[in-house]
Amino acid sequence: MKLFLSLVSKTKPPFLSLRVMQTWSLVSISVLLAVLVRWGVSLNSYSGAGKPPMFGDYEAQRHWQEVTYNLPVQQWYFNTSDNDLNYWGLDYPPLTAYHSWLCAYVANILNPDWVELHRSRGYESPAHKLFMRTTVLVTDVLIYIPAVVLYCLYLTDGSAKRRVSILLSMLLYPGLILIDYGHFQYNGVSLGFALWGVLALGLGWNSLGSLAFSLALNYKQMELYHALPFFCYLLGKCIKAGLIGRGFVLLVKITATVLVTFGLCWLPFLPDPSQVLQVVRRIFPVARGLFEDKVANTWCSLNALIKIRSILTSDSQLYLSLAFTLLAALPSSIRLLMKPTFWNFKLALVNSSLAFFLFSYQVHEKSILLAALPVCLLLNEFPLMCVWFLQASTFSMLPLFLKDGLLVPYTVTFLGFPFLTVYLLSALEDCSEDELKLGTSGKLFPWIPKIYLACIMKWKFYISMALMAVLSVLSVVMDPPPHLPDLFPVLVSTTAFMHFLGVFLHFSIVQFMEPPRKKSRKKNN
Repeated sequence: MKLFLSLVSKTKPPFLSLRVMQTWSLVSISVLLAVLVRWGVSLNSYSGAGKPPMFGDYEAQRHWQEVTYNLPVQQWYFNTSDNDLNYWGLDYPPLTAYHSWLCAYVANILNPDWVELHRSRGYESPAHKLFMRTTVLVTDVLIYIPAVVLYCLYLTDGSAKRRVSILLSMLLYPGLILIDYGHFQYNGVSLGFALWGVLALGLGWNSLGSLAFSLALNYKQMELYHALPFFCYLLGKCIKAGLIGRGFVLLVKITATVLVTFGLCWLPFLPDPSQVLQVVRRIFPVARGLFEDKVANTWCSLNALIKIRSILTSDSQLYLSLAFTLLAALPSSIRLLMKPTFWNFKLALVNSSLAFFLFSYQVHEKSILLAALPVCLLLNEFPLMCVWFLQASTFSMLPLFLKDGLLVPYTVTFLGFPFLTVYLLSALEDCSEDELKLGTSGKLFPWIPKIYLACIMKWKFYISMALMAVLSVLSVVMDPPPHLPDLFPVLVSTTAFMHFLGVFLHFSIVQFMEPPRKKSRKKNN
């Protein structure tokens, strides 16, 4: 409420002006369209529908509701006769478990059969599907969508039309919609909390930003992808303010906020250290190994040429991924620590999340959403690069979407998103050296005439879109050779990996250059 009132106060005196009312009308239409698209995708199949014995991620979310509602907190993460951890055992932090319990509480009121212990396993019915889909939409409407709206309106430069265009592009990002409403997960909760943290820090509310990001971490441990930038940005601000004085006070406030938030989230487990250790073991399952399906990261792509699994032991794979992840993530984080500006913070979020996705241990294909969120925050400054990346990130999850029967929504969103965003953001007009921020500190590529760079980028974009479209079609209509059963998933993941690596290198270079001057787009508050 404090955040909302403060933001509203910033719009005075023209809060009731015709121009502002028109802007909010466009915002309302954009949000309504985003909700309708989400609901349309939710009408399709979902992960594991009618496929015993594990059924899929839909059943995982339902089963967590069953476990948290019927068992005491102390048994949620332990293997017992009533909680078989081999059958979708809880492997997310406590806030996810509390959310599951809340959903289960409502489910039990509507129909106790949905969460009945043991007997509800694999439960599938139209009414239950409607309930589960609604829970995802409710969390988006309460957490993710408001954060997107406020970020676009108050932390994005440009005209009202430009801000609404950015808003619509973020809300219609296909990757998140297809995963949460097709595959079925609640990524909008953790990403929404993280975005609230970015929003608060952008407005100078450091404690509130720390609180929001702590909630994100306590909902999904993969938010560690964003942890280094948050830590370095806040520590850098404390150092800049002076650690003997205002900086020290700020550091104490932030530390206290984080400790209290974590303490409250973990409170039921703190009296017994074995409970805490078990939760940690569940949320960091290093025993699973380095690889998770065909993911568009370094290790899966490299494994197609060099059989890392056969050459290195599990421990060696763990240490190798840790070393490369730190080497890739630390430069941008150190840069942020030395220059704690909001511009560097957004770039560091992109670079850190991509470093973790490309090099870290036990990466899921869905983890690319953690890089997609900060990329969305740069849509205004890098429209072409960001649209390009968001399209590639959706494409990278194609094998998962086909497995879940999401061919139709994937096709519609894959074709519609780039056309809409390129038109709204004039992306192909903003691909010169200046727009790409590659010429702000002298010429980075002196051998490429400046006049040709925009043309080269456009053709690379066209070729990339065509390649992703062709591989999508081949994955659907062709059977792979018998001796290469994973041919198309490997081609998809390797192609996406090359895109992600290119974006990572681009934004890493940009972060070490001088920040761009403000564009002369007219602002309409």
